[in-house]
Amino acid sequence: MSLEVLKKFRLIYGSVRQHFRQVEHACGVSGSQLWILHEIAESPGIGVSDLAERLSIHQSTCSLLVDKLCVQKLIAKARSQTDQRRVGLALTAVAKRLLTKAPGPAEGVLPDALKALPNKALLDLDAALAQVISELNLRDERFAEKPLADL
Repeated sequence: MSLEVLKKFRLIYGSVRQHFRQVEHACGVSGSQLWILHEIAESPGIGVSDLAERLSIHQSTCSLLVDKLCVQKLIAKARSQTDQRRVGLALTAVAKRLLTKAPGPAEGVLPDALKALPNKALLDLDAALAQVISELNLRDERFAEKPLADL
């Protein structure tokens, strides 16, 4: 039975990787960068902290991804008119065009599939995965806050 479960992990991992390859081929950005662009499109002016929370990644990781997108001229940073300490993010015209040709789902196939599961199934899956993780001889908790596309 453990080998059948292993095959399912492989299928999930391979499907996720294939989606990220399609994203990079179609858009020229990583899957995590595409998700960031999508979230900014949904919430113009969002800050890096809120963006990191939406993607469930560490804030410093999010900042690095945002900086790369700024260098690529896909995101613009702007200080808030009401609070000069707050920096909001906005898409450039190039990013808006890029989003129209991006393969979906923007957040990736695994988060999309997990959202479709009923709450009971998610709770059961969470408990089972926690057991699997507890059996790992080597585990690095830092991976929990990195985007799948960047692993």
